[in-house]
Amino acid sequence: MRICLDTNAYARIVEKRRELWAVVAEAERVYVPTVVLGELYAGFECGTRCEENREILNRFLELPGVDVIPMEQNMAMRYGIVYKQLKKTGRMIPANDLWVAVTALETGARLITYDRHFLHVPGLALISP
Repeated sequence: MRICLDTNAYARIVEKRRELWAVVAEAERVYVPTVVLGELYAGFECGTRCEENREILNRFLELPGVDVIPMEQNMAMRYGIVYKQLKKTGRMIPANDLWVAVTALETGARLITYDRHFLHVPGLALISP
């Protein structure tokens, strides 16, 4: 199974939540969208433990099977399609979360998140611990 991490899932992994570590341990690939890295770095910069948090993230990103997924043109095209679908139904989600959803869709991964608004994204497979 391939999984994609939302920012809130990574935060809980760092908190050592057993239910998430079990999912991560069983996954063949763990994808971290670039936009999630941006959200994490922004949080680190605004906090009091920036260097410590960066080190923890770097160790996580070095684990076997963990890949950072950059935004690419095919994702941008899918972003437009999903944006239109959500707008048509009146169920928009935050822009960064739409990028996270598109990353999961493009990689064929299940998204781990604690945000319920992802339920409105057509075709997105979720893991909501």
